[in-house]
Amino acid sequence: MNLAQFQKQIQREPLPQVIDFWAPWCVPCKVTKPILEKLAVEYRGKVKFRAINADQNQKLLQELKILGIPTLLIVRDGKIVKRYTGAQSEASYRQIFESLASGGEVTLSLSRGERILRLGFGLILVSWGLFNQAVVLVLIGLLLAYLGVYDRCPLWQTLRKRFKRR
Repeated sequence: MNLAQFQKQIQREPLPQVIDFWAPWCVPCKVTKPILEKLAVEYRGKVKFRAINADQNQKLLQELKILGIPTLLIVRDGKIVKRYTGAQSEASYRQIFESLASGGEVTLSLSRGERILRLGFGLILVSWGLFNQAVVLVLIGLLLAYLGVYDRCPLWQTLRKRFKRR
């Protein structure tokens, strides 16, 4: 399948779509595929699920600039609105399908465990960096800690809305 054929397919579909780029040798794909197929059955008639084998569609992957798998493309009204690369939890995938089915904005929020891990590791790196006078570790730790709370940060939300309008 080439890019023109792909665009024609996604534009013909009236339902919002979740398109999974996977490969048979990809271990994370093997984990996520049953979850996505289960959700496709649950949301049949509300969300269209499509799986595309990356090995059989190398040219399409290059044209869409898909650099890793699994990658999900989220399509609404014939346009790609989001892209997620890497395996997600079942709760995250369910959140995507539910948002599409209800017409809401598709966003993934971090679970409590993910937040705690990011904040914890970030603070450990900051502490270690301060103790060893390693500025790079401090900066990486601060970034990691910030990634644990960024989606709740009012400054981030304001900036995201402004970029979205453009």
